[in-house]
Amino acid sequence: MNAAPHPHERIRLTGTPVGRMVHIAEFGDEIDPLQREQLHAYGLSAPHPVKVLQQQPMTVILCDHVELALEHEVARHIWVVAG
Repeated sequence: MNAAPHPHERIRLTGTPVGRMVHIAEFGDEIDPLQREQLHAYGLSAPHPVKVLQQQPMTVILCDHVELALEHEVARHIWVVAG
C-alpha cells in the first residue's frame, strides 16, 4: 500500500496517484526552455494547483478547467507537492 507523501515533500508528477490534487513546485532543468514557456502559458507555474486525471499512456492533468496531456519524459521533470 502506498503511503501518502508528507504534505511538503516534493514528488515527481509521474509519481503522483490518479485523483490527487497537487501544487506545482518547480520544473527540472531537463525541460527545454521553449517547452517551459509553453507550460507557463497553460498556467503551470509554482504554486499552481493541478489534479492528476491519468498516468497511462500519458500523464493527464486538470489545470484551470483545461485538461493537459503530458509525455512522461516531460512530466517526470515536473516536481509537485501534495495539496
